[in-house]
Amino acid sequence: MKISIVVPVYNEADNINSLIAEIVTAMSQAEAYEIIYVDDGSNDDTATVLKLALQNIKALRVIRHRQSCGQSAAIYTGVKAANYPYVATLDGDGQNDPADIPRLYEVLIRQRESSGNLWMVAGWRNKRHDSAWRLFSSKLANAVRSNLLGDNTPDTGCGLKVFLKDEFLGLPYFDHMHRFLPALVLRAGGKVISEPVNHRGRVHGYSKYGTLDRLWVGLVDILGVIWLQKRAKLPETAE
Repeated sequence: MKISIVVPVYNEADNINSLIAEIVTAMSQAEAYEIIYVDDGSNDDTATVLKLALQNIKALRVIRHRQSCGQSAAIYTGVKAANYPYVATLDGDGQNDPADIPRLYEVLIRQRESSGNLWMVAGWRNKRHDSAWRLFSSKLANAVRSNLLGDNTPDTGCGLKVFLKDEFLGLPYFDHMHRFLPALVLRAGGKVISEPVNHRGRVHGYSKYGTLDRLWVGLVDILGVIWLQKRAKLPETAE
């Protein structure tokens, strides 16, 4: 396994060291890997903690945005900088479990042998550890999105995904695109499958997104993705 692990963070200083340690453990059998933290303009001690971690973790790379540009921008920065053809993404709050990465990678490799069009394996938090309100709002958002976009993905909001770097970089980029990656992959002619993954409760810090913020932005962006879908044409080559 040769893979780049991209972790976008904004004000997650207290979660960095424990998550890096878990990633290193999860990658113990990997042939080669790198951990790319993208600090999206944090104003807490995130930059300091990452600078210290660089002294001890050889696989770690750190990229910092001068100002916060959002999670999609941070993910795009990390994927563009990746050295390996396969990329895994993780949320920086520690709720995704890095131990799931090797399994999702193996699923992607195995399925591509039988179906070369598979571009992404998306994590599915089928047993979530969140508040009742967050669970309700997430299920509602996923149901609305899935019905309107037809992406057949039960949990597109899960930060844990494994995919091909070049195919990702070929997708149309826009703010909040990370919420619609399965639909964008399908639009481009690729395939996506979902795999159950472990989900943990947040130990430190707090969520940077509010329910109303997600709802409004989500509705606007869904309309944009529908517009993209309707204008997509996949050419068929002649024999």
